[in-house]
Amino acid sequence: MLSISIVKRFTFIIAICSVTLYSCKQNEKPKEVTVNKETTAVDTININLKEALTFYASFDHGVKADFSLGDPRIYTVPNRKTVDSVMAGLHKPDISRQEGKGKYGHGLVFTERSKGNIYYPSEKNIAYSKENWSGAISFWLSLDPATDLKPGYCDPIQITDESYNDAAIWVDFTKANPRDFRLGVIGDRDIWNPNPEGPDNENPIFNKRLTGVKNPPFGKDQWTHILINFSNLNSDNGQASLYMNGQHMGTRNTIDTPFTWDVSKSNIYLGLGYIGLMDDFSIFNRNLTNKEITTLYQLENGVQTILEP
Repeated sequence: MLSISIVKRFTFIIAICSVTLYSCKQNEKPKEVTVNKETTAVDTININLKEALTFYASFDHGVKADFSLGDPRIYTVPNRKTVDSVMAGLHKPDISRQEGKGKYGHGLVFTERSKGNIYYPSEKNIAYSKENWSGAISFWLSLDPATDLKPGYCDPIQITDESYNDAAIWVDFTKANPRDFRLGVIGDRDIWNPNPEGPDNENPIFNKRLTGVKNPPFGKDQWTHILINFSNLNSDNGQASLYMNGQHMGTRNTIDTPFTWDVSKSNIYLGLGYIGLMDDFSIFNRNLTNKEITTLYQLENGVQTILEP
């Protein structure tokens, strides 16, 4: 049996060790958690882009939109006036969806300049507003304008309820080589051209409403990213900018002409007179920041990247 003195001494040693161990833990520095700020910033931008997305067609699984707030189907019509002849689906033999022809897999292939149009309905797919309307439109094109396009103007994208010259947003190639690439954000025709004389596309008043790029960066076997960024349309301080491959190419300021739509009749037309490839088409419900535009351009798998869980 241990003596009382030995027990007391043993208890004292244990107490000293406990106090020392507690003191060491108190002085111990917390482990630092390494956070990749760049990755976090990119993830935040992707989340913000996803929240602003209203329409997306990758063309990888068909011509039906991968994501849409409105009707996801594509339609074919002989011309804009024959509404009764509209057919759901892609029914133009000179336009097809082909594997390996897109920027990211499948893409749309336009081979001829022919009559008829294909479109997605605008309603809910584009966040039209009668006041302070903002948004962005993104897509990829691949072509050599000098050798692929037939003579005449062509609009890879045109969004309107009437025509190119009346409450419309579009980009086009000019009618002859060397071709300029232009952004048109054109308000109500009866406001900007109440007394029309001659074709509007040759009217100096019309041309002042365009943002043009000479020697645009297109070429055979290469892809070019196009982004249309607009803000505060249907106000006295509207603005619209064109970006190509993430670079700002021009801005039209103080757009004060109204854009009056019957949204149920407005459509997102693709490939009017266009010959070439198209892929990864998306629309957002607000204008994008420069960082968001750069991120969109650099997405490894296109807009599908921001939809992945």
